[in-house]
Amino acid sequence: MSADSVAAKRYAKALYEAAAQQNVVWDVEQQLKGLVEALERTPEFKAFLGSPNIETSRKISVLNEVLAGKTSDLLLRTVHILIERGRHAEIPAVYRAYEKIAGEASGQARAIVYTAKPLDEAELAAVAEQFGKLTGKTIRAEQQVDPSLIGGIRVQIGDRLYDGSLSGKLARLEKALIS
Repeated sequence: MSADSVAAKRYAKALYEAAAQQNVVWDVEQQLKGLVEALERTPEFKAFLGSPNIETSRKISVLNEVLAGKTSDLLLRTVHILIERGRHAEIPAVYRAYEKIAGEASGQARAIVYTAKPLDEAELAAVAEQFGKLTGKTIRAEQQVDPSLIGGIRVQIGDRLYDGSLSGKLARLEKALIS
């Protein structure tokens, strides 16, 4: 199954449209992100949701207990539908598609900024501003430290990767020397 299936995009679009009507687009995105992170941190929970031996009603009941007060009813209903239809594994793909739809609608894009050492807030804001000019969108930058970069910066915005890292330059130099 594709990481970003057609079904996930449809669920994300429906969720976005409902969230936009209620004016809670950003809240739903953050809650969905939290749910995806929780699923990634706890493989037992992921296995619980995927188990064919556990009744769907039990899964939904446990989910309600875990997410009570932490997520909107809109997101909770969407997750219920995904579980009822056996599509719990699509939750991360729904998040990615939702984030993309919401970003495009608001003229924003999410950037993951990889650096060898942590950047302070001002440096991260400067990177976001620079890439905002490049893409014509407002960039929401998130930082991830990756010491293997040696130095420089690597920025991923959607499907595009901008690699100005020292390790990337060395790899390109090696490739040029070999060919």
